[in-house]
Amino acid sequence: MSFEFFLRLVGMIAFGIIGWQVGFILGGSQPSSLPYIIVLSLAGAALGLLVTPYFTTRPFRAVRRAIRQMPAHQLTAGIIGLVVGLIIAALLALPLSLLPAPFGQILPFVGAVVFGYLGVAVMVMRQADLFALFESRFSGFEGGGQGAGRHMVLLDTSAIIDGRIADISRTGFITGVITVPRFVLAELQHIADSPDPLRRNRGRRGLEMLNKLQKDSVVPIRITDMDVEGTREVDDKLILLAKKYHCPIITNDYNLNRVAELQGVTVLNINELANAVKSVILPGETMQVHIIQEGKEVDQGVGYLDDGTMVVVENGKHYINQTITVMVTKVLQTAAGRMLFATPQVNG
Repeated sequence: MSFEFFLRLVGMIAFGIIGWQVGFILGGSQPSSLPYIIVLSLAGAALGLLVTPYFTTRPFRAVRRAIRQMPAHQLTAGIIGLVVGLIIAALLALPLSLLPAPFGQILPFVGAVVFGYLGVAVMVMRQADLFALFESRFSGFEGGGQGAGRHMVLLDTSAIIDGRIADISRTGFITGVITVPRFVLAELQHIADSPDPLRRNRGRRGLEMLNKLQKDSVVPIRITDMDVEGTREVDDKLILLAKKYHCPIITNDYNLNRVAELQGVTVLNINELANAVKSVILPGETMQVHIIQEGKEVDQGVGYLDDGTMVVVENGKHYINQTITVMVTKVLQTAAGRMLFATPQVNG
């Protein structure tokens, strides 16, 4: 017998007794009132059997589920707010209890409920600002300000699959706590289980990169249960979490980048970082390029630099599978990256 069924039986008995008492009060002890007593007792028992779980086990399960899904810092903020609110209510309880009846008996209880709720609500809504304030205070006492940068940074699925985040994290450029929400991990696992071989390989590569990130990163890596109700899209969840906790998103997704920026969310795009750290190349410079394929235009050849920059060589078709010296004639910077146009250098 389950615990919920046991509570249903207890509720059935309790409500049946209440129904019997109500019938006895309304009908008195006259024999003619016996049908009313029986009907009300049966109605109370049926009501207790049906509704008991809705104010016993169901609320308890809902609270337990909410606590399990709630991030640790949000739960901590709620507990702190509840304690502060109850302390304020306790300080006000004594003067309120001196008021004439019935206010002296009712207002202390109302004050405890109101201030407890306000304490929880204020701390949960302003948790990011309050924790940042405390963190900056403590980091100021410790000196060096090393704790000031330990803020949360959300990691997107595309950035995990890309893999470069593992190398970037080892350099120390990222100073916050790299946070991977569990719904991002679930999307990664879904991709790894895809019947499409290409998607499956990308998903498995992402899981390997995440494992490597946890082992080799010099900054903290945290997988959290924080979630957003009301939407199923991973990108929407990330944007809402970033707005809620005032933290940036690391991504390679162009669409997520643009949508997040439109909503005022800071985005750390790995492609933009890669373009920013590439060496500056000006027209007129010469370099060695290995031509690997034909270009789109007639007689063009295409090669790549070590950093992945595409080099389109005019009249380079004749040098496929050869390494030649070229002179840069034009540098084109696009949203997808940098492209160089060059011509072969004729040996004098």
